[in-house]
Amino acid sequence: MPSNLVVRVKESSDALRAALKEVEQELDLPGEFPAEVQQAAEKAAAEPTLPDLDRTDVAFLTIDPEGSMDLDQAVHIERDGTGFVVHYAIADVAAFVRPGDPVDVESHARGETLYGAGSRIPLHPPALSEGAASLLPDQTRPALLWSITLDEAGAPTDVQVERALVRSRERTSYDAAQAALDDGTAGDVLQLLREVGMLREQQEQARGGVSLPLPEQEIDVTDEGEFRLEFRRQLPVELWNAQISLLTGMSAAKLMIDGKIGLLRTLPPPDPRDVERLHRVAKGLGIEWPEGTAYDAFIRSLDTSRAAHQAMVVACTRLLRGSGYAAFDGEVPAKHEHSAIAAPYAHVTAPLRRLGDRYAGEVCLALCAGKPVPDWVLTALPDLPKTLEESGRRAGSYQRAVLDVIESGLLAHRLCEEFAGVITSVHEDDPRKGVVVLSEIGVEAPVTGESDLPLGTEVRVTLESADLATREVGFRLG
Repeated sequence: MPSNLVVRVKESSDALRAALKEVEQELDLPGEFPAEVQQAAEKAAAEPTLPDLDRTDVAFLTIDPEGSMDLDQAVHIERDGTGFVVHYAIADVAAFVRPGDPVDVESHARGETLYGAGSRIPLHPPALSEGAASLLPDQTRPALLWSITLDEAGAPTDVQVERALVRSRERTSYDAAQAALDDGTAGDVLQLLREVGMLREQQEQARGGVSLPLPEQEIDVTDEGEFRLEFRRQLPVELWNAQISLLTGMSAAKLMIDGKIGLLRTLPPPDPRDVERLHRVAKGLGIEWPEGTAYDAFIRSLDTSRAAHQAMVVACTRLLRGSGYAAFDGEVPAKHEHSAIAAPYAHVTAPLRRLGDRYAGEVCLALCAGKPVPDWVLTALPDLPKTLEESGRRAGSYQRAVLDVIESGLLAHRLCEEFAGVITSVHEDDPRKGVVVLSEIGVEAPVTGESDLPLGTEVRVTLESADLATREVGFRLG
């Protein structure tokens, strides 16, 4: 269930750049890599530990956003009788980064790559993340090679992971891949990705899981300084590609649970209050949520070609609250499932961008080989959940602040205007304060009233404040 909302900037402004810079300073986000870390990364790039197994015969391809350089995954799919074999190559960061070296220490301090508006703060120095460790085309790279056998319905029947040399033959973007599928020029791997991806979507629906098709938000700043917000919906090929990652993460979780050691990604069932609030958001956006329809079925019913439905998908990210990690060596924790995926799950497919994936991948390698888990993994395992959850909170704070910048910039030129909306929540300690979702632009913002706010009611509110510098927006009812 992908949860990262991507924000891209078409045209910026001095005010937008200043506001985003203020966010980075306020949150004390990492800056440039220290010189010793850069030097260690360059040295590691030149001296990787290479595996003996050579699988450069497999014609892998990568599918990523246009211009991406930190390529974690490469895919190849082939038929196997009535079923399939999915080969999924994952960048082998441990082939370059040694426990306790400067790159390792810095990556523990960072935890994950942070994404802003048209910018990012990487987990690893570019010499590795965009160079020697990245699965760039026509380059031989060390990788963790997952081989997952599926039956004709797309259900896994066997999984293996081993270190291997791989070589991507083709690099494509989501737009190009979708265009090739649509016009019939796609090769065998892309065609099988569509077939397997659709089967995995059916498997997801059958188990009650749900993936959020999060749209990209694109910001355009006019010459007059006005913000314009557009949503770009995810293409079908993006969702099919995400299903391969989910399949691998679920396979990794099963390996670790069977082996009674590992690092799982967890998510409790959604708070009923959050689901009820989403009902009110849907009402505010004019989207019907039939009585008795479960939230997973409702999300699958959304048409992300429509702006209101795109905003609804973004609002549904609140169902991800409470996500965490469970590390174990012995007894499997009682609460180990990921409720959105409706199955146990582990992060293993993005080690260039997430610290925990490197460790989870090593556990799976050892379990498949019947060997002990490396000491450096065992030593770090107990403290990893705290490290990863702290970096996750920082990433969440960064994303919320970026969205505050966008919303304040979007509304700054519309002071004193009246908007239609629905009150979606009311403060328990002061019922005159709450949150309104604006039907026109699909954003939520603080609202105050002279008396208690009418929860779940359609209202008209007036924009009283919208300050890009402070990132504050305020509406008044009545």
